[in-house]
Parts: sequence; C-alpha cells; structure tokens
Amino acid sequence: MAQAPRTGKLARSAIVGVAVARAGVAQLTHATRQRVRAQASTPSTQEAHDETLGRIAFTALNQLKGVALKASQLLSLDVGLVPEGIRQQLARAHYQATPLNRALVLKLLRQEFGQGPDDLFAQFEPQAFAAASLGQVHTATLHTGEAVAVKLQYPGMAATLQSDLQLLRLLLTTLSQTSAAMPSPQVLEQTLTDIATTLAQELDYQQEAAQLQWFAQHLPSPWLVIPQPVPSHSTAHVLTMHKLNGLHLQDWLATHPNQAERDHYGQLLFDLFLHSCFCLQRLQTDPHPGNFLFMPGGQLGLLDFGCTRALDPAFCSDLARAWRAVLRSPKDTPALQAAYTQLGLIDPAMSTAVFRSELMPALQAMQDWQVLPFRSAVYDFGQLPLPPRPDAQHQQLMQHLRAMPPDLPYFDRAHLGLLQLLRAMGARVHTGNAWIF
Repeated sequence: MAQAPRTGKLARSAIVGVAVARAGVAQLTHATRQRVRAQASTPSTQEAHDETLGRIAFTALNQLKGVALKASQLLSLDVGLVPEGIRQQLARAHYQATPLNRALVLKLLRQEFGQGPDDLFAQFEPQAFAAASLGQVHTATLHTGEAVAVKLQYPGMAATLQSDLQLLRLLLTTLSQTSAAMPSPQVLEQTLTDIATTLAQELDYQQEAAQLQWFAQHLPSPWLVIPQPVPSHSTAHVLTMHKLNGLHLQDWLATHPNQAERDHYGQLLFDLFLHSCFCLQRLQTDPHPGNFLFMPGGQLGLLDFGCTRALDPAFCSDLARAWRAVLRSPKDTPALQAAYTQLGLIDPAMSTAVFRSELMPALQAMQDWQVLPFRSAVYDFGQLPLPPRPDAQHQQLMQHLRAMPPDLPYFDRAHLGLLQLLRAMGARVHTGNAWIF
C-alpha cells in the first residue's frame, strides 16, 4: 500500500531527478560494457538496456501517478513509438499501479460524502482490486444488495498536471539520450499534448458517468456490456458503477480459449470500433487491454469512458475516402490526394507530381499496413505484422504534411489499440462493412 501521491513540486521533481540519475548510470554501464567487449551494441544487449531504462521510468511514473502514469499507459499502446524493451515495462501501468492505504481511502470518502464507507455501503472492501493512473477501484455492496465497483480519484491530480508534463519532458528527453531508438522531440511533444487533453477529461468523473450512460444507449450488440453509474454514490472524484465480472486479456488468454471464442470476441471489438467511428462518430479513445473484460457467456465488458472524442462527420467521411483510395489497385492517387486535402493534411496547392513522387513514398508503408485487414474478407489478426517505422529519409519527407487534423491522434490511438488487441488475441475477423467499401 502507498501513501498519497506527493503533490509538492520539489518532492515530485526529486522522484524524476533520481530516475534521470539512474538512467545516466545505466547508460554509462551499458557503454562501458560494450567498450570492454570491444563491440557495438547488439539487438539483444540494446533490448536488455532498454528494458532497464523502462523499469527506471516506470518506477518514477508509478510514484508520480496522475498524468505521468497515464503517459506510461499511452506510450505503451504504440508498438512503434518507443523501443520494445521500454514499452513492455511501461505497459505495467495498465495493471501494476500501487494502491493507496486504507486511511486515505476513508478520508477521501468522508470528504466527498460526509460519511464513511460503513454508512454509504452495506459492505466495502478497503483494499483496492485495481489501481490505475488517476485512481483506484474497490468492490462494495449497496444497501440494496447490488455489487458495485467504486472508483476513487487520487488527491491533487489536477494541481500536478502542468508540473508533471514538464517532469515527463525531462524524463523522456533523458531516455532519448540513452536509447538509440526513441522518437523525435516533435513526436514526443505531440504525445504529451494529447496526454494533457486526455487527462483533463478523465479528471471529471461526472463527465465519465454521462459517457457511460450515452454509450450504453448506443451499443450495436447485446453482447457488449457497459457498467452503469450509481448517481447517489458518485461525485466529480468518486464514481460508483455496477460491477462486471470477467477476465482481463492476459488472464483470459491464460485459459487457452479456442479459436471460435477468439473470433467471437475479436468480431465484437472490430465491429464496435467501426460502428463507433463511422456511425456514432464518437470514440472511446483509451482502448488499452485493461479496459476490456471477457465475461462468461460470450459477453464483452467495456470499462473506462473517462476520455471519449466526438468526431467531426467530415473527418470520418474523408478518412473513409482515403482508405478506399488506398485499397483500390492500383492506388487511386487523385482520390487519395483529394481526401488528404479535405482532411487538411496537405496544402491544396501541392502538385500531383510532388504528392506522387515525394509524399507517397513516405506514407505508403503505413497506409498499406492500416488497410491490410480490409484486403481479405476474413483476416487473421494473429498474422498482422508490427506497424512499419519510417526511416530518417521518410521522416524528412513527412514535412510535406501541413497540419494534423484534431481528430486524427485520437482515431489513431483507438485504431492502434484495436489492432494490438486483435493481434494479441489471434482473432479471425470478417472485415466487410458498410462504411469503407
């Protein structure tokens, strides 16, 4: 059990300072070993070094919680953003955040309701069964006998937002200097901006309660289940929901589900994403594995709607138009250029020759990877390759992109999270749909 996260700038800076120092020592040790062996870093030694850096980073982020630990989750979702050794350690944030102690839990409930758990609930488990970046979740029973999950927000999260972003910049900059495969400062800065927007939404549990209700009313399948809030036991910092019973992804995979079960859940996830994007035009934008429960009887529980995004209808139609152009054989270059222009990605004055000879080579590999599942009526996501990583030349060509559509980072995050889930599940999915084709 942990004490309350430290909210003072000096204390939080000290946590990152220790991590920076440890990363520096790890880099010095790694370089010294290579010199002693008189050889360059091999892929295996570099990955081991990155794993050490990842452990150092996660230790600091777990102490900071809040925006910093949320960053750990989001960074781990992109298999191509940070080195794999670092990514695997950061992914621990989905399940391994340290919970708060009992005394602080009781204090939080009394601050919000003026009552302790014995008055609010017929039964309340003081030990959290899940701890995440912004809060932790306890099991409880209402006086009516219903089982609920009570999500408590860590104190002082809003107050640390801006300072944590600065500390996170420092930590990521240090990792960039000690690992050979970290992304560019521009990519990291865009990631931090998205994290700040995500956190601002997730800090308001009343907003999340409203999203839980909205999405439950618009689900495309009875196999999908969203826990509903209990308004009498919820505030801006406490969210009480009806409890769902099921297994998270890794625990479910450990039961060795058969292919039919993998395909069933995979189809639910695939159809939900397309329906949300192109029909509802609203996405749950934090689809990490901890937000899904594989329930008995084939139902899929959907958790954590703290960050959602209402998509511009024009963005959705232009994105579908771009994917259709890529799927045509050969590629419909004029249609693709028109779609990118409508999305605001490129300057309308860009010539077709420049688009074809300079921009297309930079984008082609990622475009082809994104639409690969749609080239088969049934696609085996267990065979999905990792996303391509642009080389230095292609990153320079990407400078032709004029701006980033506001909805695109959120769509990409949700889409990538979906593909990672389906790949881990080894699901075979029918990819036909009414929105892209």
